[in-house]
Amino acid sequence: MRYLKFYKPYGVLTQFTDPAGRLTLKAFIPVPRVYPVGRLDRDSEGLLLLTDDGQLHARLIDPKFGHKRTYWVQVEGIPTPQALQQLQEGVIIQGRKTRPAEVRVLAEEPDLPPRDPPIRFRRSIPTTWLELTLREGRNRQVRRMTAAVGIPTLRLVRVGLGPLSLAGLAPGQWQDLSEAELARLRHCCFGQSRRPRLGRELQHPF
Repeated sequence: MRYLKFYKPYGVLTQFTDPAGRLTLKAFIPVPRVYPVGRLDRDSEGLLLLTDDGQLHARLIDPKFGHKRTYWVQVEGIPTPQALQQLQEGVIIQGRKTRPAEVRVLAEEPDLPPRDPPIRFRRSIPTTWLELTLREGRNRQVRRMTAAVGIPTLRLVRVGLGPLSLAGLAPGQWQDLSEAELARLRHCCFGQSRRPRLGRELQHPF
């Protein structure tokens, strides 16, 4: 079994092929038969886990297990206390309320590589960085949530998935999980340090 973490750059699709010829994971990851756990939108950046372990993949994407996904989010404007409370308690998007989230305002801009291309800068409108931790992964959820409370997302970087982080990676780089990272991930998913015996290799359609 293989377990990789990858720092997905802006503009890359979370798949290995694209009929339209857009940039995909194939340009960065030469490892065969590993597949992304969940997705990051093309206009989002950050941590992506890839594996051929079907059991672990299923545990991480099943919303009933509520694994954490942590993002650094640059938003337009300065969020009000009411907006932050709404994000924490849940907002209605696509007709359903989101699960409660953990939200905090970052005191300083996080130390991230510049985005290529950079976000549009408007001198008259301030921006704020938030740390937002979710326990579900709905389509474009962070962007829809911040828009719903009046602070549109300008830049979105996933920095954590369960016990994993972006530490040690630059945009476009990948590496195999260390033994310690893998042990923490298995414990997070299965409540034990060893993987269940009845593992199966992941078969994925793309």
